[in-house]
Amino acid sequence: MGPVGRDEIKLSGAVMAHPKRMEEARRLAEADPRGRILVTTDPDPEGRPTALRTALVSWGCVAPDATHHLVLQDDVVLAEGFYEHAEQAAAAAPPGEAISLYGGWEARNGAVARLAALSGTTWAYTLQEHVPCQALMLPAELAREYGEYQEKHGGGWPYDVVVQRFLNERGVPVRFCTPSTVQHDALPSLAGNAYHGFRQATLFTGQVPRDAGAGDCPRFPVVPFYQYGDARCAVREVGAGTWEFIETERWLRRAGALRGCRAAYADEAHRPARQKLGERIADAVWLTGYATGIVLSDAAEPDRVTAAAVWETLGPGGLCEEYTAEELLAMAPTVRDLALAAMDEGRRVGGTLPRPAPAGHAVHVTGGAGGFGRQLAGTLTDLGFQVRQEGASYVVHLGTGTGDGLDEALTAAGAPGVERFVYVGSAAVYRGSAPDELTEDAVGPDAPRDEVARGWWEEERRCREWGESASVPVQVLRIADPVGPYAPASTACVRWVDLAWTRRPLLLDPQGVHQILDHRDLADALRAVLAAPPAEPVLNVASALHGEVELAGLLADVSRRTPWEWSQQPLSPRWSMATGLIERELGWRPTARVMEAMRALAQWYACDIHGDYDEKADAAETAVASLDA
Repeated sequence: MGPVGRDEIKLSGAVMAHPKRMEEARRLAEADPRGRILVTTDPDPEGRPTALRTALVSWGCVAPDATHHLVLQDDVVLAEGFYEHAEQAAAAAPPGEAISLYGGWEARNGAVARLAALSGTTWAYTLQEHVPCQALMLPAELAREYGEYQEKHGGGWPYDVVVQRFLNERGVPVRFCTPSTVQHDALPSLAGNAYHGFRQATLFTGQVPRDAGAGDCPRFPVVPFYQYGDARCAVREVGAGTWEFIETERWLRRAGALRGCRAAYADEAHRPARQKLGERIADAVWLTGYATGIVLSDAAEPDRVTAAAVWETLGPGGLCEEYTAEELLAMAPTVRDLALAAMDEGRRVGGTLPRPAPAGHAVHVTGGAGGFGRQLAGTLTDLGFQVRQEGASYVVHLGTGTGDGLDEALTAAGAPGVERFVYVGSAAVYRGSAPDELTEDAVGPDAPRDEVARGWWEEERRCREWGESASVPVQVLRIADPVGPYAPASTACVRWVDLAWTRRPLLLDPQGVHQILDHRDLADALRAVLAAPPAEPVLNVASALHGEVELAGLLADVSRRTPWEWSQQPLSPRWSMATGLIERELGWRPTARVMEAMRALAQWYACDIHGDYDEKADAAETAVASLDA
C-alpha cells in the first residue's frame, strides 16, 4: 500500500503544555488555520517533573475521524506553513510510519540530519536512539495505542525513550525531515533536562520548502557524529539489525583511512584552528568531518551554503553540556571551517581507499550472552585478529559462573591447531574475601564458601584440569565488572543506571568500592596476553577503581541525576583486585576512557533496538533484591 493523497489526510493534534507555558502553547495551537490542535496540560503540575503525565493526555485525544495525530511540545517554534507541511508529510510517507519534524544538534539523529542535508535528501530514517518528540506525528491507530503502552511500561523513564521503545516493539520506522520545520526554543527545561545545555536543530528553516513532503528517505549505514566532546560513528551491523557505536578513529582504521586523516590534519594550514579550539576539540571535529566526507564520497558535491550551515551546528551539538550558548556560538565559525576542510579531504580520498584485511592470529570467541561476545569479537578484529570458528589458533571463552557453554568451549579448544585456551572469568571468584587488595594467589585450592564465588572457582578448575589432560595451555583472566553495552544485569553499574533512568534513589554504602573494566580494555588485555607466551596462569584485569559515591555520581551524569540514600549495612565488597601482575609481566595498562563506556552503557540500556526492556529491568530488579537480602 503506497502513500495516500493529501485530501485523504485528516489531522488532529495537541500541544503538551505546562501551566507556566500556556501562552506559548496557545500560540502554537492557534497557528493551525483549521483549528485542529488542542492544548493539553499536565494533570499534576506540582508533581515530580516529567513529560509522561501530559503525554497520556496529548496522545489520548485523537479525533475520531483522524488519519494522523500530531503532538507538539510547548517549547518549539514553528516554520511558516508548518501545518500544511505536516499534511504533505503524512500524505507522502508510507502508511504506518512515524514522522518527526525535528532533529536536534546534540543527538545522534542530528548527525543523520547533517548527512541528509549534505546528500541533498529531505528525509532520513532515525537510528538507534530516543525518538525526537518535539514534533511527532503518528498514524491515528498507533497514536491511540500509545497510552496503554505507556501506562504499562512507562515507569519513570524519559518520555522520548518510552516512545522509542513503543515504536521499536511494533516495528515502526521513524522518518524525520531536513531541514527541521520546528526549532527548539531557548526556554528553560521543566523536565529536569537543563544540564543538557543549549539545544537546537541541526538545520532549521523558517519557511517550509516547496518539496518538503517528497523525496527519498535513506537509512545511512555509517553515521559519524560528535557528541559529549567525542567523535564517534554509528555503524549498522550487517545481519544483526542493530547499530554498533564506536570511536571514529576506530572506524577510520577499519576503512584504511586513519593514516591519511592524521596526515591531512597535521597540515600547517589547520594550525590556527587547532590553536583556537584546542587539540581535543579540533581533533574530534576533524575526525567527524573527514569520516563524513568518506561516507559521502560517492554522492554529489554538497551545496556549499547548506554545508556551511550544518557544520556550523557541529560544535554546539557536540559541546553543549560543557559550554554556554555564547561560548558555543563564538567557536561555531572556526568549527565550521575546520569541518568543511576535513569533509573535503575525506571526499577526495574516500573512493580510493584500500580495505585492510586482518593479518593477526585467528581467534574463536565463545560465550558472552546478549551481544557481549559479538562486541568483543568486533573489537578484537579492530585490533588485528581474525575472528572465526574454523582454523583458530586461540579460543577465548567468556564464562558465566554457572557452567553454561563451557563444555562447548572446551570442545572448540580441543580442535586441531588450537594453541591456547583463555578463560575469561570474574572478580566474583573473590567474593567473601576479607577487605584487602587481592592478588591472583588469594584463591586457594579449596572451594569458596560464597555460592557465587564457588561457581566461578568451579569453572576455573574445570578449565585447568582440561588443559592438563589435553596438553593445551590454559590462562585465566579474572575481570572486574564490565562497563559498556551488554554489561551483565548483576553489576552495580547496570542496577544504578536502571534506577537513575527511572528516577528512583540509589541506595549507597559510603565505604563501598567498585572495580570496573571497560569492554575495550578487555579486548586490549586479551591482545597483550595472546601476544606473549602463556607464562602466567591467572591474571587480574581492571580499568579503574572507584568509591561507591564517586561511581554513582559518574553514572548519574551520563543517564539522569538522581538522589541517593545511605545504607546502614555494607552493600558492596570492600576488597579489590591487585592488577600489578599483568602490568609487570606484559606491560599492559588500561587506556580506554571509562566515562565513555559508562555513557555507552546508559544509552544502550535505554535505547537498545532489540528491546527486551522488561527482561533487562527484571534482571536489574532481581539483582537489587538479591543484594538487599
